[in-house]
Amino acid sequence: MSHGKHALIYGLEDKPAPAAASLAAIQHILASIIGIVTPSLVIGGVLGLGAHVPYLIAMSLFVSGVATFIQSNRIGPVGSGLLSVQGTSFAFLGAILAAGFAVKARGGTPEDILAMIFGLCLVGCLVEIVLSQFIDKLGRVVNPTVTGVVITVIGLSLVKVGFTDFAGGVGATKDGSLGAPVNLLLGAIVVAVILVATFMGKPMVRISAIMMGLIAGTVVAALMGMVDVSPIAKAQWVALPIPFKFGFDFDIALFIPMAFLYLVTAIETSGDLTANSVISGQPVKGPLYLSRIKGGVLGDGVNSGLAAVFNTFPNTTFSQNNGVMQMTGVASRHVGRYIALFLVILGFFPVIGSVFLLIPKPVLGGATLVLFGSIAVAGIRILASEPIDMRRVYIMAVSFGLGLGVTLVPEATQHLPVFLKQVVATPITLAGLAAILLSLAIPEGAKSESEIEDEAEEIVPAE
Repeated sequence: MSHGKHALIYGLEDKPAPAAASLAAIQHILASIIGIVTPSLVIGGVLGLGAHVPYLIAMSLFVSGVATFIQSNRIGPVGSGLLSVQGTSFAFLGAILAAGFAVKARGGTPEDILAMIFGLCLVGCLVEIVLSQFIDKLGRVVNPTVTGVVITVIGLSLVKVGFTDFAGGVGATKDGSLGAPVNLLLGAIVVAVILVATFMGKPMVRISAIMMGLIAGTVVAALMGMVDVSPIAKAQWVALPIPFKFGFDFDIALFIPMAFLYLVTAIETSGDLTANSVISGQPVKGPLYLSRIKGGVLGDGVNSGLAAVFNTFPNTTFSQNNGVMQMTGVASRHVGRYIALFLVILGFFPVIGSVFLLIPKPVLGGATLVLFGSIAVAGIRILASEPIDMRRVYIMAVSFGLGLGVTLVPEATQHLPVFLKQVVATPITLAGLAAILLSLAIPEGAKSESEIEDEAEEIVPAE
């Protein structure tokens, strides 16, 4: 991130020729397409949404295209005006799955589940739209400790989903094939390919490492006769985006975790856009910067609203695309139009979604294990960005204890009133709220561990 303007071939306002712009756009799509479609694959698989999944994948590509256009072009006050790619957010996976299971427990159909999820997401985006105007004031409440705790817990709580797929997926628990050695082998091959591509490859290979792992794993699985090509034959070739295709539903108890995640996403987006500004050689303080951050977070909220209307999951800025900008030296926001166009075109063809359904669960699990693990690492990085004093040690300790506690012992909340139970049953909300409350309650200036140890050593000489 240290190299600013001199490393750029095309700056923010430069207009690359169509060929150069298309090439840069394809690199961005390679880096982001797996991130855009994976949430639909995971949610569809875990909640048993079967036949709807190709359409959900198509809509996730379509909305990511529209959202990227809005974000990089800045329409009125909406959007950052930076080359910022929008895609489906992983942060919401846990809360979406929890809401889906709650509807399923009441005997809801897949359509009911989707109506509830998209209803919650649509109302939730208003939280981010309102917060975008106060983003500069939020830092006191949502400091790096809170953000770091939440993002780490998001990653850790998703590992169960990824590892279930790694061992064979939700379906394998029913037929007893969960953990079959062949599944574990496939998952391990994918992880190995991702690592080799990341550390041995050229920059272009590095950004598409996850995609290469998925392709390699699927090829090996096909050789073992584990790939079922029937979804392609049944696939719908073209589909139009239909607003509210599955209806609309709402439940306040399931909404609280969602609302909280829109707060976290707002903070995360401002971080992504700050990194983006650094790479684009743009200011990272002052009025222009602030209007970009406000516009970007507002864009994030508006785009998540669009996502809910067009039947896909909340959208956010993708940080992996900052890496692509750094690597290609192309920071021109005009490339955003090309990315948008390509994604929107892909979104009209659910058959592309059906291709993703060919990926066997253990192969997908190998990739999501790395993805979800790296979300946790991103959180740890944020936590490590500030010195860890006594105050932060205890904020983290209690927050992680509660967040991981409800993940590992979900029965612990069974006797609470339904509303309260649904709010605290999602580890992210519990850990995040604990971190916020403790940050407000414990005074600054509590002594750090090393200071206390030093004081203790003055009294008791070390042995």
